[in-house]
Amino acid sequence: MLGIGLEANIAKRQRFWVVLSKILIWVVGVLWLLPIVWMISTSLKPETMIVTKIPQWIPRVVTIENYRTAMEKASIFRWLMNSTLVAVVTTALVLLIDAMAAYAFARLNFFGRDVLFATMLATLMVPGQVTIIPLYLFFNDLELLDTYPAVILPRIAAAIGVFMLRQFFLSIPGELEEAARIDGCSRYGIFWRIILPLARPSLAALAIFTLVWSWNDFMWPLIALPSKEMYTLPVGISTLVGYYGRDWGMQMASAFLASAPVLILFLLFQREFIKGIAMTGLKG
Repeated sequence: MLGIGLEANIAKRQRFWVVLSKILIWVVGVLWLLPIVWMISTSLKPETMIVTKIPQWIPRVVTIENYRTAMEKASIFRWLMNSTLVAVVTTALVLLIDAMAAYAFARLNFFGRDVLFATMLATLMVPGQVTIIPLYLFFNDLELLDTYPAVILPRIAAAIGVFMLRQFFLSIPGELEEAARIDGCSRYGIFWRIILPLARPSLAALAIFTLVWSWNDFMWPLIALPSKEMYTLPVGISTLVGYYGRDWGMQMASAFLASAPVLILFLLFQREFIKGIAMTGLKG
């Protein structure tokens, strides 16, 4: 009887923690969604209904005038093209370079490998702000400021991406490579035909990380791209505060246009993203 009562108490506690966890997840989810809902609601309101004593989450009058104003007065499409080009090219290069570096650290034996890997990980501890002035002077000497390479090249090798992919490559059985090598497959063939297809979930997770990070990057594009035609979306939208400081509807419409592509991308590939994070692992 004592054992049955103990098991019942344990089951009750487990149910309690499960229910509490679900409640916390819902609370966090709602708190995360509230700013997005308010942004969309404000972008669809006429100017006279935005600032009221009683906040209106659901606009009584829906209008797309704010989006039309944002497209006419601001170079939204130009900034969107700039952000898309920078984010896509940066992501592609990060996947290529990080995958090759991670495979080398995971499978190749060369002098100083572990020391080099530890040094690379140590760069994660360096604040990004520390490198801004050296980067500016470097690209200024190369006369690459106000060009796409100025914002793409500094980001194409991410230490966190190398670490993530290396951890996944270490989990792949070495027998697969041995079998391929016996069949006459070269090291490059093993990498392209066996390793990369198996790493697709991890590559998808890294791609989403990199794309979102590159899309939302503000500080370095603000410094490296001084001309208005070269602005990325975060930089361009920040200028709207100065030009149209009280036009909240247009600012919210611009903010939604900037965030919508990333949100849609995550919703479409969330399974691959979660699977990639789970498969990457953190074992050494």
